[in-house]
Amino acid sequence: MFLQRTPAAPLRLFIARLWASDAACDGPATGPALSERVLPTGLMHVVVRLTDRPLYVRDPNAAARLAVPPCLVGGARSDFYSRESAAPSSSVGAVLWPGAAVLLFGIGADELAQRHTSLQDLWGSHADRLRAELCELRTAEARLARFEARLGERLPLLRGLHPEAANLMRWVHMAPSVGAAVRESGLSHRAFIAHFRRHVGLAPKTWLQVRRFQRALHAMRLDPAAPLADVAAAAGYSDQSHFGREFMALAGATPAGYRRRSPSEANHLPVAT
Repeated sequence: MFLQRTPAAPLRLFIARLWASDAACDGPATGPALSERVLPTGLMHVVVRLTDRPLYVRDPNAAARLAVPPCLVGGARSDFYSRESAAPSSSVGAVLWPGAAVLLFGIGADELAQRHTSLQDLWGSHADRLRAELCELRTAEARLARFEARLGERLPLLRGLHPEAANLMRWVHMAPSVGAAVRESGLSHRAFIAHFRRHVGLAPKTWLQVRRFQRALHAMRLDPAAPLADVAAAAGYSDQSHFGREFMALAGATPAGYRRRSPSEANHLPVAT
């Protein structure tokens, strides 16, 4: 079972989506390992794994795979990584909007970007207690509700993001270029990039590239028969060649190859093992 939903109204400024998976995980794992590429979204994830079986990740250029901690923060990324597990697992997670990292973890998103960080390193024993609480609950719905409540307790009672974060996002989305956004902000180029990285985790240009890629994925899944040239134009690519190059860089596959594999989840692309 896989559940996902938006959070209650007070949390929607900080949390894009909540999700919970509830797989049958009893007994020894059998069969080949499950291997997939996790594609970049530009957003940060908080995940509590409720299954004790190991989960490994490997960056594209890394020599060795790394074991993932049971409670973790997946920082904003500009590239895919590989994930390998012995069997499906039960987990609870949240996808965070830019600006939430400082409020939830007390450090900038740039310090968490491009890697996985143990939630214990950020929350100490509170992370272990959260996992123990969630493990005691018997349904995905109950775990999701409890996880949402605990995240809400850690977020301040604010009506919106920090004004600096909100302004940065507005400028970079509305301006025709990053240079124009810098001029609109009144900040120096270096200061604008530094503040953006702190709140988002990625540089503005990289963030916009990843979000454009996500728009293309959404369009491809919305209409699986849409011509790729039309998808490229609608997402904001200069031409289909530009679309193909960036898609390969971010997904490790061509748009046509992605479409042939037809993954059940947009950002989880199965690979042969």
